[in-house]
Amino acid sequence: ALVSSRMAANDGEEEATVSLVDVLEEDEELENEASAVLGGSDSEKCSYPEGYVKRQALYACNTCTPKGGEPAGICLACSYKCHEGHDLFELYTKRNFRCDCGNDKFGEMECKLFADKEKVNSGNKYSHNFFGLYCTCDRPYPDPEDEVPDEMIQCIVCEDWFHGRHLGCVVPDCVELQEMICESCMNKTPFLWSYAAHIAGNVVVQVNGTSACKRKHQEEAEGSSEEGSCAGCRLREMKASGRSRTLQGAVFWLSAWRTKLCTCSNCKVLYTDAGVSFLMDEMDTVLAYENKGKSTMQAEQAGGAEGRDPLMSALNNLNRVQQLEIIHEYNDMKTELKDYLQRFAAEGKVVTPEDIRHFFEQQQSRKRRRANAGQYYCS
Repeated sequence: ALVSSRMAANDGEEEATVSLVDVLEEDEELENEASAVLGGSDSEKCSYPEGYVKRQALYACNTCTPKGGEPAGICLACSYKCHEGHDLFELYTKRNFRCDCGNDKFGEMECKLFADKEKVNSGNKYSHNFFGLYCTCDRPYPDPEDEVPDEMIQCIVCEDWFHGRHLGCVVPDCVELQEMICESCMNKTPFLWSYAAHIAGNVVVQVNGTSACKRKHQEEAEGSSEEGSCAGCRLREMKASGRSRTLQGAVFWLSAWRTKLCTCSNCKVLYTDAGVSFLMDEMDTVLAYENKGKSTMQAEQAGGAEGRDPLMSALNNLNRVQQLEIIHEYNDMKTELKDYLQRFAAEGKVVTPEDIRHFFEQQQSRKRRRANAGQYYCS
C-alpha cells in the first residue's frame, strides 16, 4: 500500500524489532484503511458490466502486462479470481475506469468472471502507475534504493502519487487539508491558482502587494463568496480582489473547498474544457469513497450470517448455549491477552515468540483443568 511505515530498533541489537502492541495498533490501522478502500468495490463480480465506474480499487498485473507493453488495469474481483499468484501493482483507487482484464491487452488470456469484453476501453486513462512507477522521479514504491523515509500523496486531478519532498512545497501537517493538486495539474488548469489564493491551505498570499496571513483571508473569502454567489461569478470576483499567491508547488486544499467553486454557466464550460468537471462533485472525493466502504463493511458485520465475518457466520450455526460458551471464552482470552501484553508495554520489553507460545500454553492448561473439573462433577 502507498503509505508510510515506521520501525523502532532496540539499541545493542542488530535485528530491528517492534513491540507487539505497536504491531497490533499498526495492523488495526492498516485493516481499517483496507476496509475503507476495498469495501467500496465488489470482490466477487468483475466491474466491467458497470461501465466506467465512478471510483474503484484498481490493480495492474506486471505478470500479464509488463513494462514495455500496453498499460492495463484490473478490478478488485479480477485481481482475486483471474490473477491469483501474479505480480500485482496496487493502484489504490482511480476514477472513471473500466476493467481491462481479458481484453486485447492480455493476449490469449480470458477473464474468468466476465469474458464478453470489448477489445479495448477507449475511455480509460493510463499513467506510469500501471507499470509500478510513481512521482516526478518515476520510481517504484516502495523503492529499495531510496533510503529517505517519505510518505506518498495522491494528486486528485492526475491521480499520480508523489513523494512529499518532490511536491515543491512544505507538506502541511493539518487534518483539514484533505486534498492535493500537484503543480503540473495546477498549471494545466491555471484558473485554479485564483481559487488557491482564497480557499487553499494556510499560506502567505499577496493582497495589493502586501503580505497577509491566509487564515484571515480564508474567513473573509468565505463570507464574500457566499454573499456574491447569486450576484455573479465567484471566480471573477476572486480575480478582481487583487489577492494572489506564488504560482509554484503543489496546493493543499481545505475541507469542503469544492463547495466554494463557482458553478455558473461560464465556469462549468471552463471545467469541462479543462477535463476537471469532477471537481464540482463532492462525491468524487476519495474520502466519500472510503466512507462508503466503511459503511458497507459495518453493515456486513452487523448483518450476522448475511455478512462476511466468518466468526459471526460460525456462531449463527450453533445453538444458544454453545454461542454463549464461545463468546465467554473469547472475551476471557481477549482480556487475558490484553493484560498479558500490557505488562510488556509498561516495562518497555519486546514480546518474543516464546512469550506468545507461553501465553497460549497457559490458556490450554487452564482449559484442560476446567474440562477435567467439569468431568469430575458431571460423573
